[in-house]
Amino acid sequence: MVGPEQLIIPILSDMYQWGKGQVQRLRKPGMYEVLNYESTIEILDPKGKQAIFSKVEELKILQDNVIAIQDQAWGDGKILLDYQCTPGVPVDFYRSGHKTYILISLRDVKQKGNQANFQVQWKIKNGFLKPMGYWATDVNHYTQKIKVVILFPKERKPLKLVIVETNRQKTKELPKESITQLPDKRWQVTWEKRNPRLYEHYILKWEW
Repeated sequence: MVGPEQLIIPILSDMYQWGKGQVQRLRKPGMYEVLNYESTIEILDPKGKQAIFSKVEELKILQDNVIAIQDQAWGDGKILLDYQCTPGVPVDFYRSGHKTYILISLRDVKQKGNQANFQVQWKIKNGFLKPMGYWATDVNHYTQKIKVVILFPKERKPLKLVIVETNRQKTKELPKESITQLPDKRWQVTWEKRNPRLYEHYILKWEW
């Protein structure tokens, strides 16, 4: 039999996490919030040797006099090949742990309340050679919506698909409707999340 003291601890923990999330949403930490985030991985060949990553972020600036922002990337193989962004110019790349950070000069002064569409694209070599692949998305800013799209070559349909919430230690299998075949016979996987948890590490994993 479970005693009252064993029930109240998880309830208090859930209440604390909820309250913490509400405070974070009100404070909206960082230089900007993300109104919409969409990223796409296009695997160009059946062996996973060549791929292209692109993303679009709709940003709302939360501070005055913002002249630079920071991007980050990680993954298997050679990443950040032919890195391109707009607006702005990448002025520094540096490594910390398993991540590479990119300092981007906006070549403009953004004020609180300004909005901007930020676009990035880079190439990946030998990043998806294994029978099990993954792509991770970190929520480092208050974000209203994220969308992740992965395009697979027609010769290799993804099989099992799951989304992992690392901090919460939760794994959920994606429904069959997440996979569609395009007119050119390639396979598209789509995952969306509204109001993702701040500082959560989401990993989309697949077998192919």
